Amino acid sequence: MVRNPYDETHVAVVRRADRELMDSAISAAHKAFEKTRALTTYEREAILEKIAAGLRSRADEVARTIMAEAGKPITLARGEVERGINTFEIAAREVHRIEGETLPLDVAAGGKGRFGMTRRFPLGAVGAITPFNFPLNLVAHKVAAAIAVGNSMVLRPASQTPVTSLLLGEIAMEAGLPDGALNVVPSPVEQAEQLVMDDRIRMISFTGSPAVGWPLKIKAGKKKVALELGGNAAAIVAADADLEFAIARLAVGAFAYAGQVCISVQRLIIHRSIYEEFIEGFVRHVDREIGVGDPADENVICGPLVTSADADRVEQWIEEAIRGGARRLLGGRREGNVVWPTILDNVKPVMKVNALEVFGPVVTCAAYDTFDEALEMVNDSRYGLQAGVFTRDVHKIFQAFDRLDVGGVIANDYPTFRVDNMPYGGVKDSGFGREGVKYTIQEMTEPKLLVLNLE
Repeated sequence: MVRNPYDETHVAVVRRADRELMDSAISAAHKAFEKTRALTTYEREAILEKIAAGLRSRADEVARTIMAEAGKPITLARGEVERGINTFEIAAREVHRIEGETLPLDVAAGGKGRFGMTRRFPLGAVGAITPFNFPLNLVAHKVAAAIAVGNSMVLRPASQTPVTSLLLGEIAMEAGLPDGALNVVPSPVEQAEQLVMDDRIRMISFTGSPAVGWPLKIKAGKKKVALELGGNAAAIVAADADLEFAIARLAVGAFAYAGQVCISVQRLIIHRSIYEEFIEGFVRHVDREIGVGDPADENVICGPLVTSADADRVEQWIEEAIRGGARRLLGGRREGNVVWPTILDNVKPVMKVNALEVFGPVVTCAAYDTFDEALEMVNDSRYGLQAGVFTRDVHKIFQAFDRLDVGGVIANDYPTFRVDNMPYGGVKDSGFGREGVKYTIQEMTEPKLLVLNLE
């Protein structure tokens, strides 16, 4: 039973696969690879374009499905559909740019008359496991890249949000994807592990929590693995930053979709000389401008947490921090699964709201004196996905680019910024491997060398 996280109303009833059904899906993908690998560049491009067109023709239906099953505010759900369409369109263009190279091999005496060339080849059947928070676009990044290179796929969507993936599967089949090429299989955890451990699956692409992702990597054995595991993104606000712009962007970055974004702003690191001015403006802006509540309301961007257990956990972490000496500057209200935006300062680095991934509408604030100190504060984390730096000083921007131990540095915008052709992924507990269509294509292929003796 899939329920709306906001009001617990019924959304859909979805069958969850047992061991036999998951095995059938893996067999279908394994068999379909012989068809998908034989698709021409033109055919793969055409399928991707038709999927994009299919999504566009059903955009309102898909957006309302995302809103209903994920609790994502409707304005953000529409934005996700547009991004999903764009992801498939990018993949259609990338089909033409799957890279190979030519190599002169006469760089050594023994290579005289030899010439080399490389091509990237599809891996086979790919297993994809996706999270609830972007039930279309994070799925699209895996599906679109697999189609672009000629892989088949078994997709295990999040239990909270399977309906969007099933809609995408329907659209993909209508676009001409061969039978068995995409198998959407909602399932319990046991069958997700079955998918990970099956030797017919050549790669696992997982997006989710570190607590789940790292053990899955061990269970995957010898197959390729890519992990995107979230973080507790920090943003530095330097003394020369455009405060009005920084405040507006960071408010959205912290509280859009109730902070249930892997690169949601969680830690603000502000120069001491502007700390009080920034805090006053930030609290006022969040209180006045961030709409909270019913995700069907066009003015809301901070809706419910996806489950009551998540709302309980976020509330407990906030109260635990306050008991430990943190100061609540804004927040303290909860209705059902909706936790109001919470701003904390005087937070110790070891507190859960600072050290772990909250995945909720909570942001912590701290002051710094030197830019080196700010960089150290950002790096003082088990995660390393993306970070933001607001400053007009280009030297500080490149210093951050060099020193920050993250997958991406976003200068003069929030760390939540992402466009779907850019490389996206992290280091440390944030995982390894990169998404962004071009980069996922590289993950989902292997280069193969051909050497020609021309003598």
